[in-house]
Amino acid sequence: MSENRKLIKIATAGSVDDGKSTLIGRLLYDTNSLTTDKIEAIERSSKQRGYDYLDFSLATDGLVAEREQGITIDVAHIYFNTEKTNFIVADTPGHVEYTRNMVTGASTSQVAIILIDARKGVIEQTYRHFFIANLLRISHVVVAINKMDLVGYSEDVYLKIKADFDALVAKSDFAEDQINFIPVSALKGENIARKSEEMSWYVGNTLLDHLEVLEPKDLEESTAARFPIQYVIRPKTEAWHDFRGFSGMLYGGSLKVGDEVTLLPSLTTSKIKSIHYFDQEIQEAAPGSSIAITLETEVDLSRGDMMVKSSAIPRSEKQITATICQVNNKALTVGKKYILQHGVNRVMAKVEQIDSRIHTDFTGGEAAHSLKLNDIGRVHLRLNKPIHFDTYKSNKSNGSFILIDEAEYDTVSVGFIE
Repeated sequence: MSENRKLIKIATAGSVDDGKSTLIGRLLYDTNSLTTDKIEAIERSSKQRGYDYLDFSLATDGLVAEREQGITIDVAHIYFNTEKTNFIVADTPGHVEYTRNMVTGASTSQVAIILIDARKGVIEQTYRHFFIANLLRISHVVVAINKMDLVGYSEDVYLKIKADFDALVAKSDFAEDQINFIPVSALKGENIARKSEEMSWYVGNTLLDHLEVLEPKDLEESTAARFPIQYVIRPKTEAWHDFRGFSGMLYGGSLKVGDEVTLLPSLTTSKIKSIHYFDQEIQEAAPGSSIAITLETEVDLSRGDMMVKSSAIPRSEKQITATICQVNNKALTVGKKYILQHGVNRVMAKVEQIDSRIHTDFTGGEAAHSLKLNDIGRVHLRLNKPIHFDTYKSNKSNGSFILIDEAEYDTVSVGFIE
């Protein structure tokens, strides 16, 4: 296995019977990622069902209920690789009642594959899937127009769907170069890992080739460094008697020795003296690193505080406006109080106002006093003390939060700060 493989994280979305599970199963098969016994089981099940083809959806629908109903319910993470790339696919449900599953499954993805049934074209669920991709600021979207074999591999059908989807793109935050259209037949393997002779009019890459040319560095947003403190390290040993390190995971941008930093909430400034990564001392830490930092001056920092570069300080306020997705059966209501978890920090939050329940077809919203399961809405929250935040648009990690029911400790909402 190559040590220099890049990693691409993908979320899939599609309506019922769009062929999403078949597409993923086909990718697994064409990249030799299925074991011999799994292939034999698929052959056996396909034959028992009277199919004259291999039903690759059986490779991904893991729950009994999924296999029985032929739909995806839970979020599954599926792994496959090529010589150049490791892929992690979050296989998310398409049903409207599983919107929360798609939001959570896609929240860490760089790429979204949105499937469209060539016979049905752009439908209401397509709007919802693309809206969520837009809400989560996924870097790249592949629109896979599937089941082209059932429309005679028609270029006119493909162009009509592409034009309809382009109208959606125009209403979104996406640029045109962030969207790619690929006509495929997952069942027949057309334009998945091999070029389709049936669609010679299509001159682009296959789906797999397209995913392989994507570069992780192009899919990551350049954002400011945010270092929330998780733990203060004070070793009780003679050798490390004077050591005082602040540990946590670094988000957004990098930090290096000598950087001037501001400590929140005190607004005290200092400079980074050293950075420790496991048992090594390094000069610069990259985003995603779990590190410990020492400073040149004595400061008072504790869990929930934050270290940032002095040149890029986040906002610190007690009132925030956010777009939220309701992920719990308990409705979010005006006046109710919740625990707001922002990174490692927890504060109390009160819902002051719900501006609207947002329509996922990009047509605006409607007035609402509460938000129910799978609703997406715009809300105003008042906090009992400030949090140090960015907008989700400018910094995903520092612009998101969850709301927790204080009585039962259930997560009720996920939020994206405006």
